[in-house]
Amino acid sequence: QVQLVESGGGLVQTGDSLRLSCKMSGRTFKSYGMGWFRQAPGKEREFVSGMSWSGKTTLYSDSVKERFNISRDNAAITVYLQMNTLKPEDTAVYTCAARRGGQVELDPTKYDYWGQGTEVTVSA
Repeated sequence: QVQLVESGGGLVQTGDSLRLSCKMSGRTFKSYGMGWFRQAPGKEREFVSGMSWSGKTTLYSDSVKERFNISRDNAAITVYLQMNTLKPEDTAVYTCAARRGGQVELDPTKYDYWGQGTEVTVSA
């Protein structure tokens, strides 16, 4: 059974940075594509960023492109989301997800395992 545990959320001000971490346990990390999603209050879950197991493919939503950076450390079995120049509209619960097969997808229904999420609040 795969388990994903996120950390790194918190309350910050506009323009600040945060780094989220998602640690996997239970399976071979490198065979999974990883994604970050977020859900703001009253809104649907949306794709933020994702990376294939090889690291060769990375995807970002238009709203975070140029500000966020995804990376993974296969030795540490962890994927990171570096979030810079945060805005109030980035406020959401951020959740990481793992997808068998190693590729990354924008569609959350394509992911097999989910973490519990970590809350990010950006004050104006």
